[in-house]
Amino acid sequence: MVSPTPEPPANKGIPSPDAITRTLARHPRPLGGDTQRATGAPRLELSSQVLNNREAPVHHLRIQRKPEWLRARVPGGEGYERLKSIIDEHKLHTVCQEASCPNMGECWGRGTATIMILGDTCTRACGFCNIKTGKPASLDRDEPRRVAASLALMKLKHVVITSVNRDELSDGGAAIWAETVHRVHEACPSMSVEILVGDFQGDAAALETVCASRPEIIAHNMETVRRMHGAVRPQAKYQRSLEVLTHFKKSGLVTKTGIMVGIGEHDEEVLELLSDVRAASDADIITIGQYLQPTRNHLPIDRWVHPDQFAMFRREALTRGFKVCESGPLVRSSYHAEEQASRMPSGDGAMS
Repeated sequence: MVSPTPEPPANKGIPSPDAITRTLARHPRPLGGDTQRATGAPRLELSSQVLNNREAPVHHLRIQRKPEWLRARVPGGEGYERLKSIIDEHKLHTVCQEASCPNMGECWGRGTATIMILGDTCTRACGFCNIKTGKPASLDRDEPRRVAASLALMKLKHVVITSVNRDELSDGGAAIWAETVHRVHEACPSMSVEILVGDFQGDAAALETVCASRPEIIAHNMETVRRMHGAVRPQAKYQRSLEVLTHFKKSGLVTKTGIMVGIGEHDEEVLELLSDVRAASDADIITIGQYLQPTRNHLPIDRWVHPDQFAMFRREALTRGFKVCESGPLVRSSYHAEEQASRMPSGDGAMS
């Protein structure tokens, strides 16, 4: 007589208490669930959430409360509405909107914004950035003219222009960059121009094309420390970014970079980066701000950096020779850019 097949144990496939204990010893963070502890009941509908590419609104889990020193101004007011209408009328993109900048209310209320050129779709997928990624639309050749026309209406003293990465273009968009700077100088002769560019994959000809347009300030962000680059900027290289800044400085331009903290780096690594940038490029300006996770599909926040720590970073940056350092929880690359430019020592790019 054949014995009947035994019934599987009721807990088959469920880890034993000993197995869970061993796993937790190796991975002390809670298994599964929210990467940041929720402050209230979570909403679990995530079906429409796709990294950086979304047609429908994203359903966010509720994230932990920010510390008291991270409070941004809600957008609104006459200055905000005036600037928004100009941007909308000229069909411009701003990094303020695309990257969900926490300072948009304050900056737009003061009549300043960071214009973003080369479209709104980036060919890279950095783990911290909220700008959508994918295959960009065809190049808009009329964009430089529209940017210059809109800036002429804004009547600013200083403007910051940035862009998405366009790695599919043979020059990375360098020609459009150069034309944009030339047109803005022509349309707004009293306005100083600061540009924040990518690395153009290290292409020397593209870098020189942009430098030849002679912006008053040229910036390229390091973003994070050497060890974190693989996770934070998988399509960029720490050494290549240093070389880009070196190229800019050798062109005789006022040079600027920026980093974020709270994404997994250690303080000593931040200090090492400050030394690396100064040794390689003699850069003039640096910004240091708190990383804020845009959505649950982006890299989690590792720590909230206290304002006292930002003050320490500023002191260390100035000690190493940076002429200007903007360091604080809500600081971003273009935050108070006009004030940064005005604080440059006479003869080093100071704005009259």
